[in-house]
Amino acid sequence: MSSPILLQGIRVLDCTSVIFGPFATQMLADLGAEVIKIEPPSGDMFRYSAKPAASKGMSPGHLALNRGKRSVALDLKLSADLEIVRALLPTCDVFIHNMRAQAIERLGLGYEAVRALRPDCVYAHCVGFGSDGPYAGLQAYDDLIQAASGTTSLIGKVEGDGRPRYLPGAIADKVCGLYAAQGVLAALIHRLRTGEGQFVEIPMFETFTHFSLVEHLAGMTFDPPNGPICYGRQIDPDRQPFPTSDGHIAIVPYSDAAWQPVFAILGDEAFLQNAELSTPLLRFRNISLLYQRMAALTPAQTSAHWVEKFRSLSIPSIAVRAIEEILEDPHLQATAFFQRQLHPTEGAYFAMRGPLRFGVGAGAREPRHAPTIGEHSEAVRAEAADRARADPDLTDSGQIG
Repeated sequence: MSSPILLQGIRVLDCTSVIFGPFATQMLADLGAEVIKIEPPSGDMFRYSAKPAASKGMSPGHLALNRGKRSVALDLKLSADLEIVRALLPTCDVFIHNMRAQAIERLGLGYEAVRALRPDCVYAHCVGFGSDGPYAGLQAYDDLIQAASGTTSLIGKVEGDGRPRYLPGAIADKVCGLYAAQGVLAALIHRLRTGEGQFVEIPMFETFTHFSLVEHLAGMTFDPPNGPICYGRQIDPDRQPFPTSDGHIAIVPYSDAAWQPVFAILGDEAFLQNAELSTPLLRFRNISLLYQRMAALTPAQTSAHWVEKFRSLSIPSIAVRAIEEILEDPHLQATAFFQRQLHPTEGAYFAMRGPLRFGVGAGAREPRHAPTIGEHSEAVRAEAADRARADPDLTDSGQIG
């Protein structure tokens, strides 16, 4: 499973854990960066996140988030191990961590300390809440950010009971990881243009709120407001996959002009003559009536029948696929999205390739597997010792190596 090497030569020192930070550094590794993952001797806690696992500390989540990285097991409470990090920093283009500000300062790895070792370093701090607000320093996890951002209220609006619910996935962690990778890449471009390093703060609360409110700020966008918060179409309880005789189908008549062919296919063109649906504005305001009628008509045929009919008139549609069936999707198979790999300790497994595709000149390399705990400790310690010998001023402990 080859990957592009657009970031070849970029070295990342990764002191993040769980999902937020590791998802960001996975994006960088997928683009060709060398990522050195610093984790405690017991390993990143996400190594133990889910069962089944072939062996201890090698969860499916770890295999998916840490492919291509080198793992170094260090106890940063020990001065000797901390000096290894200090010796590595001058060789790294990016330092990224998700420790709280007070903790990273106690370790002597705050921005100013790292900049003294590598003046043009891109320093990325993955935090829960922005450092200039009253929530600064609070712990943050995906559930907390979904709750604080108002996202948990959305399903309650759809269901009509008002009960908050978590979205079924670490959506805040992964979205914020994407923003973090974007921030690092922007800072690297800035360095390329100016020679300057950069500090990048990625606060989960602000980041995920920004993501969620792009469409949902809605009428509250204006001062004074001209309507309610939330994008009405997306919290409409009738905006659901439509039942068919053998499953469900997603149909998106996105323009007003699409409604007539939709109901022609469904066999009820006369429905659009109802007084509540006689103009584009009325159809927009009463879209629930359209959804309800579609849901009453689609069980008459199979999903494949409807997909063929709708696509013949360029109406966007696709059959709903259960998550258990996703490995069998013909498109993902044709594009080699899932690739069977052999891990040296875990045996055969399926890996998802990086989804981005690049053209001529991107190059390619065979990525490393997700590492076992400290798999590369010896090699990286040797590199740190070599660096310390080359520049003794970088360390005063004399303990490296």
